[in-house]
Amino acid sequence: MFIHNIDPVLFSIAGLQIRYYGLVYFLGFIFLYFYLKRMSEQGKIKNFSAEKLDAFLVYMLLGMLIGSRIFVYVFWYPQLLAQDPLILFKIWQGGMSFHGGLTGAIIAGYLFSKKYNVNFYTLADYTTIPAALFLFLGRIANFINAELVGTITDKPWCTVFPGYDGCRHPYQIYEGLKNLGLFFGLLYASTKNLPKGLMFFSFIFLYNFLRFFIDFFRDEPTLIISVGQAISLVFVVVSAYFLITKYKIFK
Repeated sequence: MFIHNIDPVLFSIAGLQIRYYGLVYFLGFIFLYFYLKRMSEQGKIKNFSAEKLDAFLVYMLLGMLIGSRIFVYVFWYPQLLAQDPLILFKIWQGGMSFHGGLTGAIIAGYLFSKKYNVNFYTLADYTTIPAALFLFLGRIANFINAELVGTITDKPWCTVFPGYDGCRHPYQIYEGLKNLGLFFGLLYASTKNLPKGLMFFSFIFLYNFLRFFIDFFRDEPTLIISVGQAISLVFVVVSAYFLITKYKIFK
């Protein structure tokens, strides 16, 4: 049993709090920048100058932010959106959705590739690697924040989270380890001569397929499955379709 008493604030400067969660976003974009910069310098991403990289990061930031906010309030809190449509812009109140962020990032990346004449699938393939590492760190930050807790259990590795009854599955750690495994798998796959887009669709399929099962350990409202699991299944089906039809996987 682990008693959670971790302070989510890393340190404060003149009253400004630096939180682990915010640090994850900062480090995630820093790693994304330098990783894609290196891939461009090695000639793995064609026609991708420093100026285009800067623009791409802006596209990603806006796409992730807009998509994640829309999904949260459309699929999880539609009643709040109906009461106050401006809540979408109140980002200081929190509320982010991975699936919304992913959808927004895909749309933004596609629009960027068309405007700046960069191959979408090549860019998507290499973006998945820092994305998987970012998602690993994000789940660790969720654990530090004592949010997205798991269901009650008597397993010896259970965690007592502040504000929650019982000892619970450390769901955030399960998800984090899954994402870390995907990171190393993608890093290895990037050394192989794979068809463009295969890493991208494989990442979407594996992330959502594995998350569907791990989410049974997450404490959230369900009928048969949760909203997050239902959306994960949609991504599983769509990515499997491309893997089968475009890359002949599973055949």
